[in-house]
Amino acid sequence: MIPEPRPGGRAMSRLIASASDAELARTTELLQAALERNRQLEEALRTRIVIEQAKGVLCERLRVEPDVAFALLRRAARSSRRKLHELAAEVVGSPRTPPEVAAVLAELTGSRPARGPG
Repeated sequence: MIPEPRPGGRAMSRLIASASDAELARTTELLQAALERNRQLEEALRTRIVIEQAKGVLCERLRVEPDVAFALLRRAARSSRRKLHELAAEVVGSPRTPPEVAAVLAELTGSRPARGPG
């Protein structure tokens, strides 16, 4: 037996359809927010990795502890108005210590900046 159409049946169908549209829009918003958060976390991880590598390079080159290497890197980035991860990438990618880092080291130790690999 086929039920007879009820009055207001179309209105109910439209209400259900609009609720589904609202749920779909909300789900889309949530997905976009999650994707953006994922992108941000991947970028943070990538920059953190290069900073850790730079700390290791500076520890070896300058014979300092990791916290000192990080402090030098951070101070050099700030004083030269560069992003920390960009300066860190330069440290990792070059056999020479960037002049910004050498200048901070010289300032802290009271010596002239080295021109060699150190």
